[in-house]
Amino acid sequence: MGDQPFQGLAAAGVIDYKGVMGSPDMKKKLDVHTLCEEARRFAEIESTHPEPAIYGVTDGKAVGTYFEHKFQGYLQTKYVYERGCSAKGIDFPCLGVDMKVTSIRQPQSSCPYKDARQKIYGLGYSLLLFVYEKSDDPTTKTGRLNILHTILIEAQQTGDYQTTTGILRVLNNNGNKDDLIAFMSERMLPVEEIQAAEIADEILHKPPIVGYLTISNALQWRLQYSRVIEEAGNVAGIHRLR
Repeated sequence: MGDQPFQGLAAAGVIDYKGVMGSPDMKKKLDVHTLCEEARRFAEIESTHPEPAIYGVTDGKAVGTYFEHKFQGYLQTKYVYERGCSAKGIDFPCLGVDMKVTSIRQPQSSCPYKDARQKIYGLGYSLLLFVYEKSDDPTTKTGRLNILHTILIEAQQTGDYQTTTGILRVLNNNGNKDDLIAFMSERMLPVEEIQAAEIADEILHKPPIVGYLTISNALQWRLQYSRVIEEAGNVAGIHRLR
């Protein structure tokens, strides 16, 4: 990680202990840089671990839940931090980071829909992404997750690629408010006319930066990561940890 990552996350700092099991005096406080170092280390360990609990499991959600709980358990033996829950929405709320685990066969996941601006300005938090390839050993009846990619996507890079690049093209072509509203309509951004006008005004004063996710409209956003995997380590704000 020699590209001086996490500059966009510096404000996250460290967090206070809030009832994590074990003695807080014997554990360090977790920050974003340490989280990423441990993610890299854990991915290496898990990639060689034969696990009976996931043998024959083909449900990606079940595999992801197994991995996420195991990583959280690993962290909680060493650090104090606030663990996320469904009410808070993301896995590491005080660090502004959510964890995503997905198969290389179809690298995608879902996340809560909050506002159409998320396609333009990002989700509002960073993503720690693990992309695995699963194999089963019928002799030992164990499954193994080979973690092919471990990537941190900083919050400002979590917008939709086609939406953000399209908006920037409109602006670079001397586009005005009407042009931006027309573009949002063509892209079927889930906004009403009044909100589209408000967003267009916001864009004119604060143009977005390029996001690298593919975000599909749904009741929940559908996030796709192929471009992130391709660009990790080559684009500022997208860090290849492993």
